Amino acid sequence: MIFFSYVFFLCFSICFGKITPYDAGVRAYENRAVNAVGIVAQPDSINRAIIEFKKAEKNSETELNTGIYLLRCYYFKGKFVANTDNEKKAVFNEGKALAESMLGLYPESAAVRYWYLANLGSWAEVYGIFIAAKEGVADLMKEHSEKIIELDPDYWDGGGYFMLGAVHYKSPYIPFLLSWPDNDTAIQYLTLAMNTGEPTPHQMVYLARALYKDDNEDEAKTLLNDLIRSTISKDEPVEDLEQLKIAKEILDDWN
Repeated sequence: MIFFSYVFFLCFSICFGKITPYDAGVRAYENRAVNAVGIVAQPDSINRAIIEFKKAEKNSETELNTGIYLLRCYYFKGKFVANTDNEKKAVFNEGKALAESMLGLYPESAAVRYWYLANLGSWAEVYGIFIAAKEGVADLMKEHSEKIIELDPDYWDGGGYFMLGAVHYKSPYIPFLLSWPDNDTAIQYLTLAMNTGEPTPHQMVYLARALYKDDNEDEAKTLLNDLIRSTISKDEPVEDLEQLKIAKEILDDWN
C-alpha cells in the first residue's frame, strides 16, 4: 500500500512540476561522480543529496528508502570525498549512528543491514584494529551478514555472502577470543557472492586475495586480470575505479 501511495505521489509531483526532497536527493546522488578526478569525488552533489534526504526524512511514505540512501551517501562521502582521517571519522560516525537507529525500526531490511556494514567496516578501517576489536566489529559483521543472507540473499548481488566472506578473510584468528575466522570459509562465501547476480569488482578483489592466501596464485591472478580488462560501470564509476586501482597494486605486489 505504501509503495502504491508513493508511486501516485511521485507521478503527481512530476505532472505538476513539483520535485520532492526525496526525488531531488536521488538526482543528486546519481550525479555523485560528476567531475570526479580518478577516485576523488567532488563534494557538491553528495552534500546536496544529504541535505535533500535529511529534508525527506520527515515523509513517512519514503522514510525507509530515504534512510537507506543516506547510508549510501555517508559511505560514498567517507570513502571518496573526505580527505583526512578526522573527516572520514566524522562521516562514518554519522553513517554508523543512523544505521544503528534504523536497525531498531527496520530489523527485517536487508538493505539497512548491508549499508550499516558498509559504514561500519569503513569506520573500523579509519579508527584502526584496536578500536574495532574493542567495539566487537568482526562479530557484528558476521552476525549481520548472516542475517542479510537469511532476509534476502540476492540483495546487492549477493551482498550478504560478500560481507560474510570478507569478514572471514580480514579478521584474525585469535584462539579463545576470535576462533571462527577461516580463509576456506571466506572463499566459500565470496564464491557464492560471485555466483549471485552480477560479479562486482569488490567481490573479485576479495576472492582473489583469499585464493592467493590459499596458494591458488594462478586463479587469483587470472581473476584480477579479468577485472582490470573489464569495463567500468556507469552506475558506480568511482567505486569501480577504486577496485581496479587496488587490483593493479595487488598484481604489482604479487609479481
